[in-house]
Amino acid sequence: MTSMLDGCTPWPEGFVDRYWAAGHWRGTTLDSLLRGWALQYGPRTALVAGGTRITYAALNRRVDRMAAGLRLLALRPGQRVVVQLPNVPEFVVTVFALMRAGAVPVLCPLSHRGPEVAHLVQVTQAVGYVGPSTYEGFDHTAMAADIAARGPFLRRVFTLEAPGASSPYGGYTTDPSGCHYFPLDSLDAPPAPALPLSAGQVAFFLLSAASGAAAGTAAPPLLVPRTHNDYAYQAGAAAEAVSLTEDDVYLAALPAASDFALGGPGIVGTLSVGGTVVLAEDPGPEACLAAIARERVTVTSVVPAVARRWLDALAGADPAPDTDPDPDTDADPAPDTDALTDLGSLRLVQVGGAPPDRALGERLASVLGCRTQQVFGMAEGLFTLTRPADPDEAVLATQGRPLSPDDEIRIVDADGRDVPDGEPGELLARGPYTVRGYYRAPEHNARSFTGDGYFRTGTLARRTPGGHLVVTGPGPARGPLGR
Repeated sequence: MTSMLDGCTPWPEGFVDRYWAAGHWRGTTLDSLLRGWALQYGPRTALVAGGTRITYAALNRRVDRMAAGLRLLALRPGQRVVVQLPNVPEFVVTVFALMRAGAVPVLCPLSHRGPEVAHLVQVTQAVGYVGPSTYEGFDHTAMAADIAARGPFLRRVFTLEAPGASSPYGGYTTDPSGCHYFPLDSLDAPPAPALPLSAGQVAFFLLSAASGAAAGTAAPPLLVPRTHNDYAYQAGAAAEAVSLTEDDVYLAALPAASDFALGGPGIVGTLSVGGTVVLAEDPGPEACLAAIARERVTVTSVVPAVARRWLDALAGADPAPDTDPDPDTDADPAPDTDALTDLGSLRLVQVGGAPPDRALGERLASVLGCRTQQVFGMAEGLFTLTRPADPDEAVLATQGRPLSPDDEIRIVDADGRDVPDGEPGELLARGPYTVRGYYRAPEHNARSFTGDGYFRTGTLARRTPGGHLVVTGPGPARGPLGR
């Protein structure tokens, strides 16, 4: 068995054998899967962003050339690179190119600032950073320069420039700390021979929603190591669960760095079946509803706050007060209702991030005229979802059933004893895409994982007689480290 990075907790050998025997893990890296998709779906449109359209063949070529450019700059397999990009084609290209070069992307939300990003660089010993030069008034490159000046790890910064803009740090410069700055589009070289990579290795890091930083407190982010094997399985199984096909068009309205938009089935799941991914930088109704009508979007994912804003816009009402802490989802301009008259292509809207109230679920189905699906997911891996064929009551009142037949779910009381169906308790899970530990966080792992490998989600839930889960709230804190 190939070992994971130092600081990661591997699955025990018996579970590895079980997941291989069940066909969940197939030994192909995500970037190699992209090669296969390019061969199978070459001329089909893979990505759409505004007026930009990229075919599968072109996407694979861009990934190949960027990976070669990264290797020319002596980026070595196993090294970590923080990626902090909006929902643009460069996000998809960069993540796959880093994986193809053997590097490990650390997917960071755009809303994170110096303290959080510096923590990620320090914990992962990241040698690289990829981000916009500036974005919505914030200077990401200056932030990266400050981090590089205060630590020994960050030595390469790749900046995505706005059209017609230039950065004082860009253009192949070096600062006094020895950090080199390159325009992201300069990473272009003739493709090199493929590296012998293992699907059992870490493909990328996600950030846990259990992190205090993600919840608005001072605690630093926790890093979730996802392997090629487990993530390919998750995205593929999610695509199958929603009957995704090459005729589907998925709108990535939520941040691409989130597990929901990336692999639930999200971007990776859509590409795996030959569908089209439409990237939206702004989840607000003006951009997204117009994109749905223009691109004939069939599937999308939202959180309840975004869903309410879309519905209010369609109703012509003043937007409801925004309680979403994400600064990227503020202040919706009035949409052009003439451009939003045809949303009939939508067949499924996924709602996750928090359980929606029943009235919101009913309103979504009524106004959009399509099926809705409740999703409960965590970066650590557990995914539950209602199925398209479920009765309305299950879709409106539950968060569905586990994604995998090998997901093992327990609901326990404060003493760790299983409770009967119908009674609330803390949700525990283990399975073929649920990690066994955070990266370089042994104290958190001691509190967040049981001795037999169950992840303590910190979520209260109950199980219905039919096997559906109902999330009822946050669970108890775990001593001084909380979640």
